[in-house]
Amino acid sequence: MPSRSSSPSANGIDKLDFDDNRRPPSTTDGSDQGGLLRDDESLLSNVIDGVIERDRRKLRRQLIKYLSFVSAILSSLCAGSITAYSLYGPLFQSRLHYTQGQVNAVSTAAELAMYLPVPLFGYLCDRFSPKPISLFAGIVFGFGYLLAALAYQNGSVKDGGFPPAVMVISFVAVGMGTSCMYLSAVTTCAKNFGRGKHKGLALAIPIAAFGLSGMWQSQIGSRLLYERSGERRGEVDVHRYFIFLATLLFAVGMIGAFALNVVNEEELIDEAVSDLERSGLLEDSPFFQRSMIHDSSNGYGTIDSSQTISNSAESDDADADPSTRKSRSNSEDARRKTWLLNNETRIFLLDHTMWFLAAGFFAVTGPGEAFINNLGTIINTLYPPPSSGPPSSNSPATHVSVVALTSTLARLLTGTLSDVLAPVTPSSLDSIQTEKRFSCSRLVFLLISTLLFSVGQSLLASGLIQTHPSLFPLVSALVGLGYGAIFSLTPIIVSVVWGVENFGTNWGIVAVVPAAGAALWGAIYAAVYDSAAGGERESGAEKLCYGTRCYAPTFWGMVVFSWIAIALWIVAWRGWRRRSIPV
Repeated sequence: MPSRSSSPSANGIDKLDFDDNRRPPSTTDGSDQGGLLRDDESLLSNVIDGVIERDRRKLRRQLIKYLSFVSAILSSLCAGSITAYSLYGPLFQSRLHYTQGQVNAVSTAAELAMYLPVPLFGYLCDRFSPKPISLFAGIVFGFGYLLAALAYQNGSVKDGGFPPAVMVISFVAVGMGTSCMYLSAVTTCAKNFGRGKHKGLALAIPIAAFGLSGMWQSQIGSRLLYERSGERRGEVDVHRYFIFLATLLFAVGMIGAFALNVVNEEELIDEAVSDLERSGLLEDSPFFQRSMIHDSSNGYGTIDSSQTISNSAESDDADADPSTRKSRSNSEDARRKTWLLNNETRIFLLDHTMWFLAAGFFAVTGPGEAFINNLGTIINTLYPPPSSGPPSSNSPATHVSVVALTSTLARLLTGTLSDVLAPVTPSSLDSIQTEKRFSCSRLVFLLISTLLFSVGQSLLASGLIQTHPSLFPLVSALVGLGYGAIFSLTPIIVSVVWGVENFGTNWGIVAVVPAAGAALWGAIYAAVYDSAAGGERESGAEKLCYGTRCYAPTFWGMVVFSWIAIALWIVAWRGWRRRSIPV
């Protein structure tokens, strides 16, 4: 019987016959070891290049993010020019011979144009980007202030000037520009920093800068762009002041059109889709079901018709050129983003706690807007004839600055304290973050701020300031503190409760309510003022009023509305606590 070694093919398979193409034995000259070493060096070089490129992309994203932050602050620092309205509002009465109702009609038109289109502008910010919104802001700002300068320069209707309707149109454009520039800046910051642990400060800084804009612009108007009559400094030169604002705001809008960028928005969309999927809210969504079918067809399991269709689509994608595949991918990403944002908007509108938050915001911001817009006429009521008017230490420009400074301080403080003391939200957990030993809800800061706001209104309504005009800075400070904190905390709460991916639309829906509040309280103030001035009208065209009856009923009503806002926000807070949302 032949041995196994003599006929391996006949009796079995030898281990050497298993692989006819196996690697030959290594030689002793070390050439193969050198080849392996070169392969290892090449692999290590590729890894190092990949790490360097990744760090370079990360650094580029960080640079773009912080440049966008700087541009957002610049936009906010200039956008609030309308808050200096009380600087030149009284001159519409004395120079253009407007009634108090017409003066309020101009400011109310600006308020309505500033707030009513906010949901539309927020929608455009979310669906596209903040850049075109900033461009539009620069254009309408330039048009509005140039038209206002022309209308003021032509004088009153009796002198052949333009009717008040032209001034109303110009301030409608100013209001729209204010809304666009402010919203593009805040939305950029919310999306770039809203998921970090400093979201409050990142939102508070541009919001605080918006509050400062009225202060520094009113100071430029009263200290640099004033009318000269000999050596005496006169009133603000409104024509030159409007030209200055038109030029400045057009330039800032152009800068934002290039510099306001949202970084890594795709990651925000992916995380939001994942959150909705875990919450179970996507089960009835046709778009989500199609995505699930597509995902399952790419996995393991039985082959069905959906898998066949998917494989056919993949084969078409493989045959397509790179530009076609990229176009299809971008189209699918755009559809997914639109679907997500529409779904987020629906969830936001159906949430009853949102309506309590918005109703409280309406109840307190309307009185704040009316106070700021009518600072000039309120101060003048404190100095009846034969007084020559308020001293420079109690002038409208001074109190615009007081409101702006205290408002800015409140926005920065509440934004910073909310980051430090507020409960930890799941989206702000970076990698390792322990639960805070002591936390204080943002609603506590909101309620305290509203109390301060109501105290300021009460001091004015009580008549104390009428007998002690030197205490008026206390009223301005309290109103500024409350007003600024409320405008800082409310958008932060919106971003915490409903996320940042649809922030522009969500905040725009809430931010529209001050328009109704400003119109309501502006009309009430004008009606009370004109009614009280009826028995004091001079022979000239001016219709001026002096004393507490010019404003006291209006401000007592504002106090009541502030307390209603507190009650509404407590109801909303209870709803969030039941849902375990750490606000």
